[in-house]
Amino acid sequence: MSKIHKALTTGPQHRLMSGFACLSFLVSLGLSGCADAPAPAPRATPAFYQGLDSSSARIDPAAARDMISIYRAGKGLPTLTIDPGLQRAAEDQARAMAAAASPDGNLKGGLKARLAAAQIKRDVAVENVSAGYHTLAEAFSGWRQSPPHNSNMLNPKAKRMGIATAYAPGSKYKVFWALVLTD
Repeated sequence: MSKIHKALTTGPQHRLMSGFACLSFLVSLGLSGCADAPAPAPRATPAFYQGLDSSSARIDPAAARDMISIYRAGKGLPTLTIDPGLQRAAEDQARAMAAAASPDGNLKGGLKARLAAAQIKRDVAVENVSAGYHTLAEAFSGWRQSPPHNSNMLNPKAKRMGIATAYAPGSKYKVFWALVLTD
């Protein structure tokens, strides 16, 4: 092997040229694969950003449970489970407020009386009612900024929940919310 050939095959220029050849090969593989790849599917809007200001919109209770539970876990509190009875109680309350076009939590009586009438056993029961938030993210943010609502979400004895919205297109607020938490 001549000194020139040895220098070209072992020197820094050879390693540099080998690197360019390798890079060129990898790039050509990647680009050729892109040409045949289908376009990515449009991403669905996450449940907590979906607008609830239509008669066909439905809140995702599991997404709400996860959002509130993550917030609670960050404060050292237990996560929540969705309770079918509390879900019905929240739905009834949200519908009553939408029908009255008023975010009044006592339209159908106080929370404890409503839960007793529905035969829901509990020692601790708290409720967040509100109106005007069009997404779960907005409602959650509003509740966190309101000391009484935030206190309810962070109740250390809460283990179960139900959440619902009701849409009233002719009302000032449009979307009415009820979140019920119990032990």
